[in-house]
Amino acid sequence: MQTQTEPGLWSRKENPVTTAPLLVISNRGPVDFYYDEAGALRRRWASGGVATALTSLSHMTPMTWIASAASDADRAMAGRTFALGEGASLRLVAAPKEAYDLFYGTFCNPFLWFLHHSMWDRLNRADVREEALHAWEQGYLPVNQAIAEAVALETRGRRHCGSIMLHDYHLYSAPLLIRNLCPGATLQHFIHVPWPGLDAWQEMPRQIVDSICEGLLANDSVVFQTEKWAQDFLLTCWAFFPSARIDFNEGIVTYRGRRTRVSANPISVDVFDLRSQLSSSQATPYFAKLAREAGEKTIVRVDRLDPSKNIANGFRAFETLLEAHPEWVGRVRMLAFLVPSRGHIPEYKAYADEVFHLVESINARYGDGEWSPISVFYEHNRLQALVALSMYDVLMVNSLVDGMNLVSKEGPVLNRRNGTLVLSTAAGSYEELQDGAIPVQPDDIEGTSKALHTALTMSDDERSERALRLRRAVLRHDIGRWLQVQLEDLASIDDMKPAPAAA
Repeated sequence: MQTQTEPGLWSRKENPVTTAPLLVISNRGPVDFYYDEAGALRRRWASGGVATALTSLSHMTPMTWIASAASDADRAMAGRTFALGEGASLRLVAAPKEAYDLFYGTFCNPFLWFLHHSMWDRLNRADVREEALHAWEQGYLPVNQAIAEAVALETRGRRHCGSIMLHDYHLYSAPLLIRNLCPGATLQHFIHVPWPGLDAWQEMPRQIVDSICEGLLANDSVVFQTEKWAQDFLLTCWAFFPSARIDFNEGIVTYRGRRTRVSANPISVDVFDLRSQLSSSQATPYFAKLAREAGEKTIVRVDRLDPSKNIANGFRAFETLLEAHPEWVGRVRMLAFLVPSRGHIPEYKAYADEVFHLVESINARYGDGEWSPISVFYEHNRLQALVALSMYDVLMVNSLVDGMNLVSKEGPVLNRRNGTLVLSTAAGSYEELQDGAIPVQPDDIEGTSKALHTALTMSDDERSERALRLRRAVLRHDIGRWLQVQLEDLASIDDMKPAPAAA
C-alpha cells in the first residue's frame, strides 16, 4: 500500500491554510445525533459524500460550521456549540419542524435532487409543479432564512463578516438572504451536485428558477465539480436573465451590479485520514469478517441506497455476467455496502424494495445452500465499508449521474489488491479518473456486464498499471489541494475589496 510520503499527498504538517476562522454552511453537519435503544442521546459521524468531505475539512482549518438540525435528536441539541477538534466547532440551527420537513423531504429530496440527477420522470406525484411551489414557499425559503439569521448572529460584533463557504443545493436562497443581513461578507458557494441543462429547468416554476439563480448570483464565487457544469450554469443564467452580462471565457456573470466568478474545482478525499482509519485497531475485526465473505474474486460497491446510484442496474449487470459466463458461478461474489437513505420518501422506499427483491431473485437463481452471489450490508458502518475498499478485485460505480462520487476516489488509495475500477462516464470523478478506469454507460446493462468480465480477467500487469494511474490522479488533487484552491479563491475576493472602515 502507498504511504503518506508519496508525492502529491497532502500532509497536515504542510497545511497551506491560514489561521483565519472560516464559516462553513451546509444543510447537514459532520455528526448525526440519535437516540439509542435505551433512549440515551448519542452521536456518530455522518455518512454521505458531502458530510464526509467536509468532515475532513473540519480537521484542516479553524472553522465554525453551521448546519440544520434534521432529526428530533438534532433538534434537542440545537443552539449549542460543539467542539469538533483542532479549532473547529459546530452549531445546529432548528427551523420549524413543519418547514424543515417540506424543505428536505419534499423540495430538496426528491424534487431538486431528481432534477439535478436526471430523474425527474421518476417522480410519482399528482401535481409536481404545485407541490414544488408549496414546498418552496413554506419550506425551502423559511429554512434558508433561518440559516441566514444564524450566520448574522454568528458574525454579530465583527468589523467584517469574514469568509463564508456555503455548500450545495439545499442553500440556493441563502446567499442573497445572508447578503441582505451581512452586506460585506465574502460568499463562496460550492455545488456538489451536477448542474442540469436548460431543458431540465423548464420543469420547475419560473419564479423558483429565477430565485435559485438570483440566490447563487449573490455570491462572489460559485464553484462546480466540473468545467461542463460550470458552463451549464452560465448558460442557465444567459437563458433566464437576458439583462445579465455573461463572459463564458472568463467565467464571470455581472448581474445587478455584482460580479460573480464561476469556476470548477473537483472535490476529493483526505488520503491521510482514510489510511489512518484503515490501520486503526477498530478496523481489525472487519478484515477477518469480510475475508470470510469474499470470493475467489470479489466485486465491491459502496453507495447510499439512492436511485441516482443505479444500484438495481448494477445488480442486473452482475446477473448478466453470471448468465453469460457460468464459469464465474461459485467463484465471484459481490459485496454491496448500502447505506439507508431517505427511506420515508415514497420514491426512495419503492426503489429500495426493487433493489432488495432483485438481490433475492439473483441469489435464489444462482445460489445454493452454501454459496450466494450477493451479500448486502445494509447499515451505517463507514469503517466496514473502508475495509471493503481495501479488499476488492473490482470496484463498481455505475451511477446514473454523480456530482463527484468520492467512493471512486477512496477505493484506489485504500485498495491493497491492485483492484480495477469500473466507472460510470456520468460520474463527476470520471473526468479525473478515466485514464485508469474501465468506462461504462450507466444505462447499458450488457456493456457493464462485459466491463465486469474484462476487469475480472485483466492481467496482473495491466491491473497494476491502472491502479497506479488511479492513485496518482487522486493524489494530484486530494482534499488538501481542493481546500487550498477554495481558500485561494476566497482570498482573491477579499483582496479586491476595500478594507473595513475603522470603528
